Amino acid sequence: MIRTTSLVIALVSCLTLPGYSLAQSGDVRIFNTVKLKLANGEPVIGGTVDTADPAIYCAMANAGFDFLWIEMQHSPLSYSQVADMIWACRGAPAIPFIRIPAATEGDLQKATDIGALGIIVPMVDAVEEVETAVTYAKYPPIGKRSQGGGQYRALWGNDYRQAANDNIMIVAMIEQPEGVEIIEQVVNTPGIDGIFVASSDLGSFTGRPQGDPQYEALVTRVKEQTQAAGLFVGGPLAWLESREGYLFFQGPSAGALIRTGTRVTLESADLCRYLPSGATPVPGEDPCP
Repeated sequence: MIRTTSLVIALVSCLTLPGYSLAQSGDVRIFNTVKLKLANGEPVIGGTVDTADPAIYCAMANAGFDFLWIEMQHSPLSYSQVADMIWACRGAPAIPFIRIPAATEGDLQKATDIGALGIIVPMVDAVEEVETAVTYAKYPPIGKRSQGGGQYRALWGNDYRQAANDNIMIVAMIEQPEGVEIIEQVVNTPGIDGIFVASSDLGSFTGRPQGDPQYEALVTRVKEQTQAAGLFVGGPLAWLESREGYLFFQGPSAGALIRTGTRVTLESADLCRYLPSGATPVPGEDPCP
């Protein structure tokens, strides 16, 4: 089954918003719905997948997420496993994004060949890393991605080669003070779409918690420089309601979602399950035994 998105062709060229712009050339088909939503100023949320079970991947891909953050930096997932997961749910609404282990030619070409439309580059502390990401995730004349084997055409259509450069997105993660120091160069690297502020790692590397003036100064610098360059800025899902200007969010992992779903199910079956004896689950009703 070939994924098609017929609602977007020429209209995409007029979509712009403060902080992110969508380049569109001619009649190139845009099938990356995340890119379209961001260009229209809509926030996007991705669930985090770190298990190789296609059933879990498919459940998350069809649950309402805009994209899936496939975790290959901090998991033992192989490209063969991820290829099977993406193929199992070809046509699902959630777009596959891969956080690659590192910005290497091999990682980038494998990730794009198996069908990822988003590349998340971790631990960026050198401009060369994002330049490499663009070079090997994009076909000529922009980059040096070669035409190898893969399932990308079966997933996204026979015009994939012509449309890939306009659909594949590059997101750079800023996790360390060294990354903040070069943020102006990173955001002005041609081919970069957005920046993700890794909140917990930034705190880990600086020894500063959220709310600390030095921590907040780093976050503010990244956000302001990213938006000034016309790119979107992302962060953890907790920032959706607490901070303005962020559009791209990493959501919970499969394990966290299973725990939450289990708790909700058990609470629905037994309102007293998580309450102490004597508490009243509903005002006016009998207290918990």
